[in-house]
Amino acid sequence: MTTVGLLYPGHSGEDDYPRIEALLTGVNVPLVHTDIGEDAHRLDALLEMGAPDRLSAGVEELRLSGAESVVWACTSGSFVYGWEGAHEQIRALALAAGLPASSTSFGFVHAVREVGAGRVAVAATYPEDVTELFARFLKDAGVEVVASRAAGVITAAEVATWAPERVVEFVRAADHPAAEAVLVPDTALHTVGCLPELEAAVGKPVLTANQVTVWEGLRLAERRGAWSAELGALFARKE
Repeated sequence: MTTVGLLYPGHSGEDDYPRIEALLTGVNVPLVHTDIGEDAHRLDALLEMGAPDRLSAGVEELRLSGAESVVWACTSGSFVYGWEGAHEQIRALALAAGLPASSTSFGFVHAVREVGAGRVAVAATYPEDVTELFARFLKDAGVEVVASRAAGVITAAEVATWAPERVVEFVRAADHPAAEAVLVPDTALHTVGCLPELEAAVGKPVLTANQVTVWEGLRLAERRGAWSAELGALFARKE
């Protein structure tokens, strides 16, 4: 059994994680909720949400769960710190937890490489300014963003209400012919139940925040063999 510990802000799309756990053999995904503060996709609120004291408060519970790695299961609460600041965030988290640590933002960078994509399209539920910060983070990682679409949603609570049909429609609209993958960076968005439909809609890998978060934790725990046909190209069986 491989145990990936997650720190998740508030309550919105976290029921994606038991779904992932059920689809993977020998994988345990304990989750600790962090204090979200103000639920707002706004720079000051996101910086506060990802503050070190908020993240370190949950690490003892994850250690007791037997976690082999810990992931800050939040995209916007990490990339808003910028490339260097996001590195500092996970270094502090690793020190507090005494475990290998990462965040969903870095999970996207590693997952893009895993599926062999160099050019991506971004389908973000965030406002435009926050979406631009994610694109900048990807560019700093050497990933070319050929298109991005911002839905302009302010709260995680609203994002969590999106039906699968709306998610598929949004991802299809955000795709670009030059993109080799589509990235969907919000852990408040339920995507695990519609990953096959998302990839069928655009004909290429679709990387979504909750999917990428668990994959990143498994990568840190050196469990690279976990696969499921229901979890998209990222979790496809390697020949």
